[in-house]
Amino acid sequence: MEPIKQHTGLIYPLDRSNVDTDQIIPKQFLKRIERQGFGQFLFYNWRFNDDGSKRDDFSLNNPMYKDATVLVGGENFGCGSSREHAPWAIQDFGFKVVIATSFADIFYNNCFKNGILPIMLPRHEVNHLLERAKDEKVTLSVDLVNQQIKSDHGLVSAFDIQPYHKDMLLNGWDEISVTLNYADAIDQYETEKAK
Repeated sequence: MEPIKQHTGLIYPLDRSNVDTDQIIPKQFLKRIERQGFGQFLFYNWRFNDDGSKRDDFSLNNPMYKDATVLVGGENFGCGSSREHAPWAIQDFGFKVVIATSFADIFYNNCFKNGILPIMLPRHEVNHLLERAKDEKVTLSVDLVNQQIKSDHGLVSAFDIQPYHKDMLLNGWDEISVTLNYADAIDQYETEKAK
């Protein structure tokens, strides 16, 4: 995974609560085992008509958000089933940061495992970002080292993150990488155990 220390990107506002993992990536697209290729199906039932054409009434299809890398959502983002494909689709589409007032626990932890920074902010700050980004391009700078975000229109806010998750993202580690940091100790244990 790529480390995340600082990230600056355009906001995409998804002003919806209880966005579940089946809305993020519908079940009919869960036929691959590799992590790539899911971005094209992100929010598929909201983005596309039955004939596969893009819907004009879903904001992610607006060219204004074409290069967005920061997704701002509502309450209880990522609820529903525990599918890890949901963060895969978000990341493959190009989002590196997801901001919401709250997240479903499994989705929240899956984000860290897949190199996405999920940030919880108070409702009034999320609403501020959502409202501004609906009508104009809003850029947000995220500083993971100092646990702070800054918008280009003046919002500055701190966010909390567990030290373990912060270290994983700062170093670009997944759980296998964390285990491999102890490879020498594991080898020594195995050698001694074999005697």
